[in-house]
Amino acid sequence: MNNSLGKVLVVGAGLAGSEAAMYLAKRDIKVILVENKTIQRNPSQKINDFAELVCTNSLKSMEPSSGHGLLKYEMKALGSIVLESGYEAKVPAGDALAVDRENFSRIITKKLKDHKNIEVVEAEAQDPLAMMKEYGCDQVIVATGPLTTEKLSDWIVANIGKEDFYFYDAIAPVVDADTLDYSKLYFKDRHKEADESADYLNAPMNEEQYYAFIEELRNADKVPAQSFEEYKFFEACLPVDLMAERGVDTPRFSCMKPIGLKMEDGTAPFAVVQLRKENLLGSAFNLVGFQTRLTYKEQLRVFRTIPGFEKASFPHLGSVHRNSFLNSRKLLNFDLSSKEYPCLSFAGQITGVEGYTESASMGLYVAAQVYRKMQGKASIPFPIETGIGALINYIMTAPKPVPSNINFGLLPTIALNKEQRKNPKRKKIKKQLAAEKARAVFDELVESDKELFW
Repeated sequence: MNNSLGKVLVVGAGLAGSEAAMYLAKRDIKVILVENKTIQRNPSQKINDFAELVCTNSLKSMEPSSGHGLLKYEMKALGSIVLESGYEAKVPAGDALAVDRENFSRIITKKLKDHKNIEVVEAEAQDPLAMMKEYGCDQVIVATGPLTTEKLSDWIVANIGKEDFYFYDAIAPVVDADTLDYSKLYFKDRHKEADESADYLNAPMNEEQYYAFIEELRNADKVPAQSFEEYKFFEACLPVDLMAERGVDTPRFSCMKPIGLKMEDGTAPFAVVQLRKENLLGSAFNLVGFQTRLTYKEQLRVFRTIPGFEKASFPHLGSVHRNSFLNSRKLLNFDLSSKEYPCLSFAGQITGVEGYTESASMGLYVAAQVYRKMQGKASIPFPIETGIGALINYIMTAPKPVPSNINFGLLPTIALNKEQRKNPKRKKIKKQLAAEKARAVFDELVESDKELFW
């Protein structure tokens, strides 16, 4: 390949930045990868390695007919380092791709640092355009995520524009496996037979225990929002305590739903707290869906009321943090380059997507567009029928910047025939048809420019 296409500055070595850097480096473009975390971590970061998973350790469903399965299909065609490393660091989680998060980040860091076309610079990017010139780059991709540093956020606000530049996110706690009382817990994956080899551990609650727990959640002390702000949470990742405030039964129909989790005696619990392995050893568990605003002291008190958690120890407690998102519709072009500065592009969660695979796929999308630009070619649209194309269309047309996961509601509606509409499984059929259509359209896109996909 021709290596005279130039040089690209990638700011941020999270999921999107890692994807963008590796995509371009594989195509013999020199990459300057700037990462700030070794100098100063943000409130959610715990390790120095790249692509840190700060919330859950799950990269979501591998099921082909799911939204996340569709994204994985497309990311694989784009040569995703996140997917490749995810499978290398995989831990059991049923149909989901969950990883040992430290091993996952370690693998990605090594691959990036070992690549001949990538130079890692430990520095804080305060002015990406000035840094682009400093390193002799032709393009810059800002992939600093929702926890962009204050100085870079200030630069973005001053030079790109401020449009409700924040949301709040919450992180679930992790519990030490050796501190749980297994006599009160049982292993079982949803809708499968109970088995100690199951990927999920469950803490069942009866009606009295559940409502007492919800009362504790509602009354516990919470961490307040920052001054002059109000909490604005992404609806698909609400803190469990906020769910409890919305309605006493809300968690029981969400993260604590007992459906498909009958106990050994064949009875169904009133509610369930599900635990997913945090690592291959199973030495720690993540509390599924238990993002929280509770103070650390209150988390210890309240979560130890869960059956089996009476003496629980928590290596990591939950937390809330402020996220920054651009109003992409007003500020960016469809290739996610800045309308004000064409040499500047944004990728990842900062553009208005929510979730690991969503963020990573945006890194791949932007890198592909930058690659075409450096070849003197026009940007290439990803059809709305595809997963990535649907996400791009959403963030570029949503009247208000509300972060979104991948879901089939973003794709064009699939019409069912009369027989399919009468089928009680019509919702599943509709998803399967949408996924098949998306893969077919994406395959056509691959054929249109094979150099972008390999």
